[in-house]
Amino acid sequence: MTFGFASSPAGSTSSTGLSAASANPLARMLEPAEWAAAGIPLLRNPREVVSGLHSRHHPRPATAIVAVLDPDERLCASASFTRRPSPADGWMFRNVLLAQLRLVIPHDLRRRTPVRTAVLLYCREGDARWTEEDGAWMWGLRDACTLHGLRCGAYITLTRDGWQVLGEGRGGRRPNSDSTPEPFATSEAPPPIPRTGGAASEILRRAAAR
Repeated sequence: MTFGFASSPAGSTSSTGLSAASANPLARMLEPAEWAAAGIPLLRNPREVVSGLHSRHHPRPATAIVAVLDPDERLCASASFTRRPSPADGWMFRNVLLAQLRLVIPHDLRRRTPVRTAVLLYCREGDARWTEEDGAWMWGLRDACTLHGLRCGAYITLTRDGWQVLGEGRGGRRPNSDSTPEPFATSEAPPPIPRTGGAASEILRRAAAR
């Protein structure tokens, strides 16, 4: 079951629980070496995952897609949203990712061990090299997965150069941020009409007004 969310542009998220340490955005991002050392599970077929999300959500730069995969890497649910340019902050990204996950799939907090895995694809300008924005998305994805009872999976960037699984060195030239989405396989049902991301929009709107 897949949902698409295209929210109106906005900025950050909720306002509770900020300590002096967490008030520093630089403390809320992960370097590539930290990400690689975190034991993130490898995707068996990353191109298939990327192509499927690209076909469903048609991302343009500044679009994030969070997707939940079952143990066989079948897509359980996904949601997409757009953010406007603002300072990269893992705490902000964590909150909006968690809001999207809560909209599209029940949590797995009652399980002793996570079964489903969340992955994040972010379409952006620039090349495939790691940026501080990528580090903030990594931090946010890891934290959102912990709070929703999911395994933290791959972080993937999509640029004009193609797609890249950060921390793994795997990637490809297609799809890319300029390419036309591939048609769905005949065995797949077409995705439902995207809904507006009301929850994400409201979270980002409130944070932008702070």
